[in-house]
Amino acid sequence: MNINDYGIVPNFDGLPGIPARVTAVHKERYEIVCARGITHARLKTREYFVDTQDFPTAGDFVMIHYIDNGDSLIIATLPRRTYFSRREPGPIPRDQAVAANFDYVFIMQSLNQDFNPKRLERYLALSWQSGATPVILLTKADLVEDYWDYLTQVERVAVGVNTHVVSAHTGQGLNRLNGYLQPGKTVVFLGSSGVGKSSLVNALAGQEIMAVSAIREDDSKGRHTTTHRQLIRLSSGVMVIDTPGMRELGMWDTAEGLADAFADVESYLGRCRFSDCRHESEPGCAIKAAIAVGELDPMRWESYKNLKEEALTKDELLRRKHEWSKGVAKFTRNRNKEIW
Repeated sequence: MNINDYGIVPNFDGLPGIPARVTAVHKERYEIVCARGITHARLKTREYFVDTQDFPTAGDFVMIHYIDNGDSLIIATLPRRTYFSRREPGPIPRDQAVAANFDYVFIMQSLNQDFNPKRLERYLALSWQSGATPVILLTKADLVEDYWDYLTQVERVAVGVNTHVVSAHTGQGLNRLNGYLQPGKTVVFLGSSGVGKSSLVNALAGQEIMAVSAIREDDSKGRHTTTHRQLIRLSSGVMVIDTPGMRELGMWDTAEGLADAFADVESYLGRCRFSDCRHESEPGCAIKAAIAVGELDPMRWESYKNLKEEALTKDELLRRKHEWSKGVAKFTRNRNKEIW
């Protein structure tokens, strides 16, 4: 088996072991593909629980000690080109990758009650932050007669991002995806449950390789059918990553992604009269001026502020809380002095 069929392998010169790619994660056991074929592996204790390397996830390239008659040992996680992560629960925020080394992010929204421009803005920020190229897919085109209003709304929040209207049921627009679905490329899907991801993957594969869940008619939502992170290689040579963790991605440490997703907003930052402008009622505020003359959509500004606030790290939130507490304490002391 040629490992290069599973994507561009990072440089591993001088490292012990042989390269492999993680195709599925089952708690403490991994399915991997290497030159010897498809096999299973576990983490080598010292490298991951003493030296604290990044735990592998679906799509990761790793180095392994191959074992013929049992689970091989993963000894190193190679550097990632792109990745999605979520914050692990616990007192100390920790980055946990849920998908890695993908080329494109297919952001999916269906042309029904699922369509949500604000959610799209969030997904765009996450996608840009990952380092991959976002592509917007408006699915279930067979359910609507006119989708131009949807496209107009997308253009307002996703300037310069390729958008395609598709239907897994009729095949509409699927041929326009061929440019992304090249052998050796990896695609990850980002969208809410019931958006049509499984149906689209099956349509692209030409066979049913993913289970399709039923959709509730009252809110157009479905049930996520994936129970573990996995990378699936289609007969065309393209790979898709499916992971339940995509539902739990949060806006944290996404400064670069927000800058790309909200380039129109950030172009006005730093142009205010005062460097510490809070963009509320200060004179000479470039943001307020742009909104007043119609150059900046006030809804875009509100979305940017909300996502920016959500993207603050836990340390920053604690620092703000500490500063606020100090401010309250100082105000109380001064107030007491005035009273006495």
